Amino acid sequence: MIHIRNLWKRYGKTDVLKGLNLNVKQGEILVILGRSGVGKSVLLRHIIGIEKPDNGVIEVGGICISSLGQNALYKALKNMGMLFQGSALFDSMNVEENTAFHLKQHGNPITGLSYTKEELQEKVSSALAMVGLAGTEKNMPSDLSGGMRKRAALARLIVYRPSILLYDEPTTGLDPITAKQISELIVRTQKELKGTSIVVTHDIASAIYMADRIALHQEGQIAHVAIPEVFLQIDDPTIQFIRETMTLKARKS
Repeated sequence: MIHIRNLWKRYGKTDVLKGLNLNVKQGEILVILGRSGVGKSVLLRHIIGIEKPDNGVIEVGGICISSLGQNALYKALKNMGMLFQGSALFDSMNVEENTAFHLKQHGNPITGLSYTKEELQEKVSSALAMVGLAGTEKNMPSDLSGGMRKRAALARLIVYRPSILLYDEPTTGLDPITAKQISELIVRTQKELKGTSIVVTHDIASAIYMADRIALHQEGQIAHVAIPEVFLQIDDPTIQFIRETMTLKARKS
């Protein structure tokens, strides 16, 4: 599905991605776990084509996107969507307008025609209901809690039903209960859309809950990839710290 080979990215004199390699399987939720600031979000921005690598190859569905121009890139990635870390809702638009934004901009991908007002309302209502925000259409982003903003951003993502979904720190800044709810939504969305998801996070509990496989991002590379049960047994200082943290939380609960 997604194949990344020898990916390099430098900002100034700092190498952030250092020959990174990663394979993402179709239909899985792959969680990329790592400390803040190690380049997890940078990797996502390369996968969705926002940034270009200094070197290396990114293939999505058999197409090398790392060398495509803007028009060809859009065609190759039109079935990909991303939930940004800060939700990235438009402050001047209400929830309904935010959710419908992509549909209004791009229209029906099959017919090439614009959606009617009735079609937009139906799709928006369905997406908001799916994330538990039915009835909030006229609310402004400033009226929403942090968890509700995440849900609204997720509705804007799933309304056009992409087959590849990218999530950048979806639980950052949320309380544990809301973080768990967002994690559950991501898993439910995955099942509903039958897609492929990549989630980057430093939230250990959410990673274990969501992941079909976990990848450890450190020192600009993917150090380990495995199913959660195997991942937690890997002999690595970072994973040992994760195990100890989970054990400590279990004792306190």
